[in-house]
Amino acid sequence: MSNADCCAPVSNEGAAKQPTAAGRGPLVEILYFDGCPNHHPVIALVERVSRELGVEPELQLVNVPDQEAARQLRFLGSPTIRVGGRDVDPRAEERDDYALSCRLFQTDAGISGQPDEQWVREALLREAGGSA
Repeated sequence: MSNADCCAPVSNEGAAKQPTAAGRGPLVEILYFDGCPNHHPVIALVERVSRELGVEPELQLVNVPDQEAARQLRFLGSPTIRVGGRDVDPRAEERDDYALSCRLFQTDAGISGQPDEQWVREALLREAGGSA
């Protein structure tokens, strides 16, 4: 598989928000587009870290269907995780390259198609009030 087709979007009608779990904890949005190979592993990451912390987030999947939706949603690429409305990547606020594209993260371990687990953990703890 080449980089050009790693995250090829599949046609979809409008940005769709799909609640997957109604928790009592923080809102966690996972923004993605169809065909992205990293959005399912990111869902698993959020679910695992949440369980470890004893946090029950309200998990919401947000499908980003096109470039216009990417701009409107301030979508930095697939996958994007927002906890309490804030991107888990500490460098995200410096960026404005909104696009329907694969997202790469510069982590301490190197470049990855998923955010650093510690970023997810810290964001969940911050939004849960550190009580987990």
